[in-house]
Amino acid sequence: MLGQTLQTHGLGGSTDLPIPFLYAMVGASWALTISFGVLALAWKEPQFSSEPEPGAPRPRRAWLAVVGALVTAWFLGALFLGRSDTTNGGLGGFYIFVWVGLVPLALLAGHVWRDLSPWRTIQALIGRLIRRPDGFATYPARLGYWPAAAGLFAFAWLELASPDPGDIHAVRVWVLIYIGAMLVGGLVFGPRWFDRADPFDVYSAIVAKLSPFVRDGRWVLHNPLRTLPSIPSAPGLVAVLATLLGSTAYDSFSASQFWQSKTLSGLQHSLTLLVFCVVVGTLFTLAASATGGVAHAERRALPGLLAHSLAPIVVGYIFAHYVTYFLEKGQSTFIALLDPLGRGWHPIGDPATVYFLSQHTAVLAALKVTFVVTGHVFAVIAAHDRALAVLPRAHRLSGQLAMLLLMVAYTFTGLFLLFSV
Repeated sequence: MLGQTLQTHGLGGSTDLPIPFLYAMVGASWALTISFGVLALAWKEPQFSSEPEPGAPRPRRAWLAVVGALVTAWFLGALFLGRSDTTNGGLGGFYIFVWVGLVPLALLAGHVWRDLSPWRTIQALIGRLIRRPDGFATYPARLGYWPAAAGLFAFAWLELASPDPGDIHAVRVWVLIYIGAMLVGGLVFGPRWFDRADPFDVYSAIVAKLSPFVRDGRWVLHNPLRTLPSIPSAPGLVAVLATLLGSTAYDSFSASQFWQSKTLSGLQHSLTLLVFCVVVGTLFTLAASATGGVAHAERRALPGLLAHSLAPIVVGYIFAHYVTYFLEKGQSTFIALLDPLGRGWHPIGDPATVYFLSQHTAVLAALKVTFVVTGHVFAVIAAHDRALAVLPRAHRLSGQLAMLLLMVAYTFTGLFLLFSV
């Protein structure tokens, strides 16, 4: 059962989506267009873009660091000491709980990944021991988020384009390289390394800005659109979000009948994944820069200043694409992890997987369309508000038209890929 989990990211395909395709597409495009029209007429001054960035980071919570260390030890024990086949619970934990589960965790509890991270804990302990808490060198500002973007692409390649995503040995090698990079980078550059280079830490920090429950590490109900613009703009931020969005789109595309009917090499799969990510990033960069009345340096900065608006789309696609994968296939993975060494332990028995969403296809279809459209509407609002703050007054409206067209194109493409599986 777990082996099947590693071969697909959802159940069924277009037959699971009884909402007529044309209705979904027309409704989504109208939702975006009407949203933009209302914003253009009624929302003429920025409301969120002046939100100040948080000051010094809060101290990490020690009890969560202990929890993170214990959970990581359990996961690594399962991955490296368990069975060397697809029944290994560490494989499912890696692909389901680490990758997909990170998103709902960050939405519900904020950037708790920062507290749980065992690599931050190790760096803090060794740094204190050798009296180098901030490392030996200053993290180069020009690197920005590029190491995190590379790490996210490496994970996406392993999961989606490698010859065998369920190969336990390949996953073990990937995890060892990741751990080595995090520990060495953390010791050299200090905590700043994790803020910019750890792919999962960066991913969690971005999604956490959309949490309506946690703000700056404190539990408080608030409008997440006010915290979303505080994602620090740095080189590589667009690449991070384009990789997240492009890899999810490729995942849907690679499961389509058209793609499955092709006999392609691993190189062709890898290049196609890369093309998806590059196209997403390039189109966003062009749309964000398509305005008049700005100098060359200001135009180059616009994609980074508007990049946060991609975050709601990423979250919407993650939920739409992986909801059944996480909630249903995650059940068998959780049970497998309760027997990390593959010794036949059954501490809670051997319950059958409950395919509740797959058995209610109308609900599943409505959820998927809602996730995609909601993410895009939030993105339009976020982009519009920031555009009001950074675009010249004479180009505040016309300068957003290219971005609106791109949002509509993203919506059409996302829904098409969901329906085409």
